[in-house]
Amino acid sequence: MKNLNRRELGMVLTAAATLGGLTAEAQTPSATTNTPLLSHSAIFPFEQLTARSGPNGMVTRPVLRGTLATHEYVEVHETTLPPGQMPHPPHRHTHSEFLLIREGKLEVNSDGQTGLVEPGGVIFTASGVLHSLKNVGTQPANYFVVAIGLQQTIT
Repeated sequence: MKNLNRRELGMVLTAAATLGGLTAEAQTPSATTNTPLLSHSAIFPFEQLTARSGPNGMVTRPVLRGTLATHEYVEVHETTLPPGQMPHPPHRHTHSEFLLIREGKLEVNSDGQTGLVEPGGVIFTASGVLHSLKNVGTQPANYFVVAIGLQQTIT
């Protein structure tokens, strides 16, 4: 698998997020989720994404969130995670998500099974599955998250 640069990865994520909504309509709130309707194509230059720092040194850059014209809720963000850190404790949620690993070495625990994922790797977490993630490398890890479905943590 070819390692994508940030520009290529951004284009892939943008295309995936807008597949169902390629009309020329303006974004309007969805009646069911009160989120923007993603009804037209968009470009998200990395340098224009707003960085948000977390207490563990993690930096997250939201890309988009909203409902596709085909009714799926989508949220995309980019995360940089320092060595030895977890983005959050193990948890479950109602949405499914894909993590596209750009840099670093991540240990993934998904429903009791553990594995290592490195650049170019992809993680899929199904709805309702207990999972966690930790940067076990010596350098920051960088990855994009594409979440599909309504986002609610399951206790």
